[in-house]
Amino acid sequence: MIIANPIFDEVFKRLMENQPIAKFFIETLLEETIEYLEFKPQEFTFEDKVAGIGVSRVDFIATIKTSDGNHKKVLIEIQKAKNAIDVMRFRKYLAEQYKNDDEVQTDTGKKKIILPIVTIYMLGFQLPEIKTAAIKVSRQYVDLTNHEIIDKKNDFIEQLTHDSFVVQMPRIKGKLQTRLGMLLSIFEQNYFVDDRGIVKRYDHEIDNAVIKSMVDILHYAGTDPESRKRIEDEQEAYRVLDFMAEEKAKELQKIIDEQSQKIVELERKLNEQK
Repeated sequence: MIIANPIFDEVFKRLMENQPIAKFFIETLLEETIEYLEFKPQEFTFEDKVAGIGVSRVDFIATIKTSDGNHKKVLIEIQKAKNAIDVMRFRKYLAEQYKNDDEVQTDTGKKKIILPIVTIYMLGFQLPEIKTAAIKVSRQYVDLTNHEIIDKKNDFIEQLTHDSFVVQMPRIKGKLQTRLGMLLSIFEQNYFVDDRGIVKRYDHEIDNAVIKSMVDILHYAGTDPESRKRIEDEQEAYRVLDFMAEEKAKELQKIIDEQSQKIVELERKLNEQK
């Protein structure tokens, strides 16, 4: 079956707008049972005045309540390429989320609360030191006096630190023996039927209702002309911005090299005078 590549914001947003899919996605990565989920994709557009284009970005935020009764805020970020600008953007965004109060639904109505944060990074590039496709970066409380693990949790610590989950999509290989394997197979970056990485074949057998829903949504996004056009526009906008960033970096490097050469020449003249 032909499906759209979910690495694009336009496509991933469609998946996460489906409540059972969003629940399945987060539950599978966090390995926790979710009793309540409220998903809030936040779309904004930033404009590059030099390039004369605007690019829409979608930040994916979910408020969840786990089976142990705890609430958390889950931030999901898709980074297609290893770009320092994107890393800094998300660091600033993460800082803003730490500053914000949150609201959770209780038996008596909405209640303001400071929620612990969990981050999920879906990477379109590889981390050379890490060979596995999915990584959990978790915290431990350690008693420094005897180096024993503390099995208790504290709100103060939980609200100021966070666990993180990283998925390297280029490292995913279609292994469907587990729930995680089934989920990751959707994001595998292989079997493309075009030269732009927009649509691919998904030929795995499906025996999970949520995975079936995901594939159906992606099939529509990959075959509907209007959806394809929006994906292509998103890809082209980022291609232009990446090109401009590279050119700007080359320009700055040229200036640095010229200044370095001037310094070397100045040092040479000073040595001659001495």
